[in-house]
Amino acid sequence: MEKKKQRRRPPDTPLRDVLRVPEGERLDLAAYDASATPAGPTGKAAGLAATAALAPRLADLQDRLYAASTAGDRRRLLLVLQGMDTSGKGGTVKHVIGLFNPSGCRIRAFKAPTPEEQNHPFLWRIMKGLPQPGEIGIFDRSHYEDVLIARVRDLAPRSQLARRYGQINRFEKSLADDGVTVVKVFLHISYEEQRNRLLERLDNPEKHWKFNAGDIEERSVWPAYQEAYEIALERCTTDEAPWYLVPADRKWYRNWAISKLLLEHLEALDPKYPPGDFDVAECRRRLLAT
Repeated sequence: MEKKKQRRRPPDTPLRDVLRVPEGERLDLAAYDASATPAGPTGKAAGLAATAALAPRLADLQDRLYAASTAGDRRRLLLVLQGMDTSGKGGTVKHVIGLFNPSGCRIRAFKAPTPEEQNHPFLWRIMKGLPQPGEIGIFDRSHYEDVLIARVRDLAPRSQLARRYGQINRFEKSLADDGVTVVKVFLHISYEEQRNRLLERLDNPEKHWKFNAGDIEERSVWPAYQEAYEIALERCTTDEAPWYLVPADRKWYRNWAISKLLLEHLEALDPKYPPGDFDVAECRRRLLAT
């Protein structure tokens, strides 16, 4: 993670250490440059090439993870994407998750809760969308909406919000205890870049479907959202489920960084193909005889 005042790190430092939100520290999002490229390739062309080069290894690890689940391995990975509108949650799903076999992915986009969901505890709908053993899950928004927009728009009493941070931490620890590797990514976009991306949608009729006039109103409470994110990231970065702050003004860097983070976590899992429970030589002999 890069602050506007750069920190020197060894060149072989894992990206997960570079981008990890420090635990137990006050977080000031304004201190982090949304256009930075910490530990990244030198430029867009190199970044696109580097991301493409990660694809075969990511696909291999995904295949191994799924194969291991057929022998009882309960491990899976959950990528949580949070960020302001236009920060690239949908773009990440398209460009990064597109590197995987879609049949092994479970993607959920969380919007405003339905009447049924409102009749349950806020984590109820989240638990229904969790990946199964061997899968890679992707949340486009998540349970954090219940401490973000709920805080900004006063949708819940502050005392209730305070309890939710603890509930989230206990929930994510229970996921880790059950074999879920939780990778939480905050896509850090600047106020100016968001304006540019919204203007692109307005100026292109083919992107009008992506524009919501409410996004303009949301910009009026930008400082409140930044504060809500700072509190959520401070209180809910833990050893079991740390937050990673990814500068998102440069789309190529965002895609490379998230691909690299996923690669590092999958390599740490190091899933193995399970051995066959049959006599290979005998089955081969029988097959050749047919």
